[in-house]
Amino acid sequence: MPVRPAVTEAELEAHLRGICFKTGPPRRIGVEIEFLVHDARNPRCPVEPSRLHTAAAALRALPLSSLLTFEPGGQLELSSLPATSLSACIEAVTADLALVRPAMRAMGLGMAGHGHNPWHAPHRVLTDPRYNAMEAYFDRWGSAGRSMMCGTASVQVCVDSGYEEPGPLGYGRRWLLAHLLGAVLAAAFANSPTSEGCPTGYRTTRQIVWSQLDPDRTLAPPQEPDPRAAWARYVLDAPVMCLRSEAGPWDAPKGLTFREWVRTGAPRPPTQEDLDYHVTTLFPPVRPRGHLELRMIDAQAGDGGWIVPLAVTAALFDDPEATEIAYRTVKPLAETAGSRPAPRNPLWRRAARGAMTDPELHAAAVTCFAAAQEALPRLGASPEVIAAVADFTERYVARGRCPADDHLDALYAAEADRAYAPGTTDITDPAAFTERPAGGLTLGKDSK
Repeated sequence: MPVRPAVTEAELEAHLRGICFKTGPPRRIGVEIEFLVHDARNPRCPVEPSRLHTAAAALRALPLSSLLTFEPGGQLELSSLPATSLSACIEAVTADLALVRPAMRAMGLGMAGHGHNPWHAPHRVLTDPRYNAMEAYFDRWGSAGRSMMCGTASVQVCVDSGYEEPGPLGYGRRWLLAHLLGAVLAAAFANSPTSEGCPTGYRTTRQIVWSQLDPDRTLAPPQEPDPRAAWARYVLDAPVMCLRSEAGPWDAPKGLTFREWVRTGAPRPPTQEDLDYHVTTLFPPVRPRGHLELRMIDAQAGDGGWIVPLAVTAALFDDPEATEIAYRTVKPLAETAGSRPAPRNPLWRRAARGAMTDPELHAAAVTCFAAAQEALPRLGASPEVIAAVADFTERYVARGRCPADDHLDALYAAEADRAYAPGTTDITDPAAFTERPAGGLTLGKDSK
């Protein structure tokens, strides 16, 4: 709760500028990986809250180096400590997962890598004041907020902001690179094409869910010459989601921006701690927290599925040669993106729907993944990691596919089997392939 004296608008802006992009040589890497928790015997059946609370208590007793948390819908998240190398990051998280997975199996629970829950509608299990306030806030924009909170999972890669000076590893260049390359990464690793057992019409439904939320806190800040100033303005002009309180709900006056809160001092003067907490309620696709959080990659299947997006992203951001290739490759995508912010602009919409079937995104991915493969040995990646990236590239990127296509192939094959079974609808009937919006969303349309 707030403990420091109230501060001025100028002091808060200076604070934001000081903490958002901490510059220096790119030396550290981190990852946050989320999993959908399900019953090991019946993934389609939601897990009872009591089982999740028991699992949380058991897992927190394990000697983990990563921070372990649970999301509102029971998703399990591991957040690594900042590592000094890609290999160190992978080794630390792999060791933690080697403890977490068997503990979960012993409790009859599984951990699935999907960007969006493919089995059932969102159901919140955490009742903390933060999540009560968040649900009430996002409900103003429809059901997308509940889908985001309770039904999505991701691989978030964290990279250093980069040098103060211009150049391939300068923070301004990396900020722009993150927003253009982000669409390529979202497309290449798209892994959420279904909702409640039906295709949604998008290969990464998770991205569409995010695009349907409050635009003042989930769209990217404007691309301007001074990213620090743009981010500070974005933060202060975003509506306040909640006012923390020792007692009672964490309500906030509707439409109150943080800047207005500072200027009016009502219902109480805000503090720097309030501002820092406010930043945690902002969810653009790239969030500067001293480092850069890349938040656009769907959760991946398999015990080590998270390693490939981590390795590819690290290579394209931290190897100077690969970074320059990636920047030259994705810079022309700015014309496709246009003036609208991610993820609502045409580039990100095409990534969500077509993924690697989009010719422009596919061509960019082929070049970027090749650059990453060449860079990984220079970053000291292990032979196993290099082989995993090569396998993913050959299986998906080179063939214009993404993990979502595997799910769709299996779904349509099952539909075809049922359609040709005696007494069922013929496969040529379009109704056999009804698309289902995720959580009731009006997919394919922008709203504000």
